[in-house]
Amino acid sequence: MAKDWQELTKITGNNPIIVEKVRLIEKDIAIEGSFELPPLARMTMEDQIFAAAFIQSHGSIKEMERLFGVSYPTIKNRLNKISNSFDFVEVQNVALVEPVGSFEEVADEEMKDKQDKQEKSDIDDILDRLESGETSAKDALEILKIRKEKFKKSIIQNIAKSMEVNDE
Repeated sequence: MAKDWQELTKITGNNPIIVEKVRLIEKDIAIEGSFELPPLARMTMEDQIFAAAFIQSHGSIKEMERLFGVSYPTIKNRLNKISNSFDFVEVQNVALVEPVGSFEEVADEEMKDKQDKQEKSDIDDILDRLESGETSAKDALEILKIRKEKFKKSIIQNIAKSMEVNDE
């Protein structure tokens, strides 16, 4: 059974590591050598979570401000710090075609879109109740804090799930 990537990050303390053995589970083949982790995997756990949140929010800095409860400059500074940790990559002008994916992947994406729309609707509802005086600022803030924590947990679960899928 594969161990959680966060456990490895805790053990290594964000120090550079080299992978010396890779196992292809389905083929029962092990490859030994000296492999550097890809740049995204070398990021700290906090930066990986931040980057995943940024991707899941479709690059919306406003959404990142809302999720993390920080200002625009703070988000921009964190993004700059993360982007400066990567070597510049030359990108050729290539047409990108998205694969349609399996039925399950398409269904999962549609479900996520519905959940995103529902969450936005819920937040709009909270703001409307606040504006109309139906709820206090304190109660609205508490509800939004709970949603923020749930969202953070879902990000971590999604990262962990994607790491498990990649391990398979």
